[in-house]
Amino acid sequence: MLLHYAPPMSPYLDILYQDDALVVFNKPSGLLTVPGKAPEHKDSLEFRARLVWPGVRIVHRLDMATSGVVVMALTPDSQRELNRQFQQRETQKHYIACVSGIVPADYGSIDLPLICDWPNRPKQKVCYEYGKASLTHYVVLNRNTTSSRLMLIPVTGRSHQLRVHLQWLGHAILGDKFYADSEGYLATERLQLHAEKLTFRHPSTAELIVCVSPCPF
Repeated sequence: MLLHYAPPMSPYLDILYQDDALVVFNKPSGLLTVPGKAPEHKDSLEFRARLVWPGVRIVHRLDMATSGVVVMALTPDSQRELNRQFQQRETQKHYIACVSGIVPADYGSIDLPLICDWPNRPKQKVCYEYGKASLTHYVVLNRNTTSSRLMLIPVTGRSHQLRVHLQWLGHAILGDKFYADSEGYLATERLQLHAEKLTFRHPSTAELIVCVSPCPF
């Protein structure tokens, strides 16, 4: 439920790369990847891209509050091949997150099954009986007295995976209205989660494409 949706307007579209087969964007925090059901939630990265490329096709998504690299296909063949790469986990990606508290281990993995918390959707929850397997690796980049900065490498791509995994670890992402406590949520103006790097094979040429959007926080 979006109580007040006011997506950023500048830049209207931040394009990292484009050719005849695909286009890669840097999505800002606060903008939906695809339109919501309500008319007032029509503005989205897909809506804006469609104004330029009417045939643009969704390949993957980022949460509204998450910023960073998003690739979209411009042809059916490109969409099929990019979807295959994501489904077969042939893509490589990492996120940057600032989390509450001091994460003690320098690196680790979080392997927890996730399922939609249906009465509280869109929230997700850990469920060992019915949840889908999900795996995240993390590396601590630095720490201060109240928070830690992590590189997150998701192996799977479940909804809210990184957010739930870090909450379970006891170090919710700062600015997370769903999973942080009130202090952690109010600590920053935005969710401190950014999709910084995405690597995939070009759907037409198989050339390695590396897209980077430097972390803005």
